[in-house]
Amino acid sequence: MTHKRWFTPWLLIAPAAVWLVVFNALPAINTVILSFTNAKPLGGGQFIGLGNYTRMLDDQQLVDALINSIVYMLICLPLLTLLPLLLAVLVEKKLRGIAFFRIAFYTPVIASAVVVALIWGWLLDDRGLINGMAERLGFLSGPLPFLTDRWLLLFSAISLTVWKGLGYYMIIYMSALGNVSRELHEAAAVDGAGPVRRFFSVTVPGVRNTMLLISVLISVFALRVFSELYILSNGTGGPGGRDMSLVMLIQLYGQGLTGHLGYASALSVLLFAVTVGPMLFLARLNRKES
Repeated sequence: MTHKRWFTPWLLIAPAAVWLVVFNALPAINTVILSFTNAKPLGGGQFIGLGNYTRMLDDQQLVDALINSIVYMLICLPLLTLLPLLLAVLVEKKLRGIAFFRIAFYTPVIASAVVVALIWGWLLDDRGLINGMAERLGFLSGPLPFLTDRWLLLFSAISLTVWKGLGYYMIIYMSALGNVSRELHEAAAVDGAGPVRRFFSVTVPGVRNTMLLISVLISVFALRVFSELYILSNGTGGPGGRDMSLVMLIQLYGQGLTGHLGYASALSVLLFAVTVGPMLFLARLNRKES
């Protein structure tokens, strides 16, 4: 006969709890503390109060990074919320050969973000495939500066994010569509509703909670984007460094032996606040609709 002991559950969760405390909670607390100092990598630094936060008010690079991150989120959010749903509706049908399209749409997800960004960089270069074909076909008289113009570089990175994320969110929607009642679709069809009307009246309400989850994931990822912009700009942040994201700016200030860890920590706290904002807004919106 076995006897249950009160500490058995605590022993089971102890490894995960220790991991969270050591690698999540303590670094987060240390980041907040460092944000009130002028710490350097080779020195402890001194307490300077809100000095790092007041410095943000005069940092033009921070303004550009905030604009880039917000634009990134505002464009990625509707595209990666609606397009994967349309793909999921199409590929969930049981047709011959549909598995090929499911695999094709999901393949970009498993590809390395760095490798994909490098390939896109070659395609979008002034002498790359896209500019070369457009000039040969007579659509352009000269190459478009996809990688050297501030906004074209930003939109190129956004298109890369959307292309790579379609398959991932499509799979999430496919699992949600399996829970939408077929009887509702059949009843709507009997009442004369066409495919478009059934999509908006039956499918969308049926996956509303999944859409909220995906919206939160997209918002967080878009505000924390790094690889796409970093690779496409060759680490420079675009012309004049105006295409940097918040994460790139944090890396810029925090790297090297002379890095400003205090200011980089303050930027990290700002990034956390900016990331939490859309999550709270979407949660409140969902609560009102419920």
